[in-house]
Amino acid sequence: MKSSNHLKQAFFAHGRVSDCPIYDLHGHMGPCYGLHLNCVTAAQADAVLKRVGVHLLVFCHHAALMAPDIGNAANIKAVRAFPERLRAYCGINPNYPDQVKKDVATFDRYADVYVGFKFLADYHAIPITDERYQAAWQLAESRALPVLLHTWGNSVHDGQTVIRQIAERYHQAKILLGHCCHGAWDEAIQLVKDFPNVYLELCAVMDERGVLERFVSELGSERIIFGTDFPWFNHHYYIGAVLGAGISDDDCRNIFYRNAEKILGA
Repeated sequence: MKSSNHLKQAFFAHGRVSDCPIYDLHGHMGPCYGLHLNCVTAAQADAVLKRVGVHLLVFCHHAALMAPDIGNAANIKAVRAFPERLRAYCGINPNYPDQVKKDVATFDRYADVYVGFKFLADYHAIPITDERYQAAWQLAESRALPVLLHTWGNSVHDGQTVIRQIAERYHQAKILLGHCCHGAWDEAIQLVKDFPNVYLELCAVMDERGVLERFVSELGSERIIFGTDFPWFNHHYYIGAVLGAGISDDDCRNIFYRNAEKILGA
């Protein structure tokens, strides 16, 4: 694995690199109960993305995941206010199956907003294999859409075992493993080896040194995507963590934008 410092030097010198756009495929929006986030509105997010050089943030509003009375209307409003840098995942909360059916049925109405779906199974306490997700999985499968999963090692809701069950069932949907089954690195690597539609998303992974280098060494960089959980984490930190890893400039470019462009058809 050959490392190069040219891209790192350019980012450190200028803060951004014009021919290396950043695609963040794991973001959020809006306030969250019981804590303070510095950036909660779409206008604040747009200003941050512009400042740090993020070409596109694909997010799911906290309200879409946690406030069924608001739901995906919050996603739609944010993207349509700032369409240059924002796209959204249609949030799926299986605790409200009637709403899930409505969201899937109206998905095409918001082609300018949605790129795919977001599941937060650990928080909703319903495994991703449950039939209440089925309508979303089936649409994602038929269109080869990305589905961003919150995943965590050994979780009964979205850990490596249930992910394998899903990947054996759906072969066209692009299954994005948010947090890479955090801690279960061996299992995450094996999932990517076994299923060509499974991708690793780096949010929270960069808290452990050497994991990204291992992913690239064992898998290559073509199915690793950049994500931050913005506004929970800082773009500069995550960009710097990728640039500071022992991987090549070409690998960094795959992670920062090339892989995302292929997933999104950009």
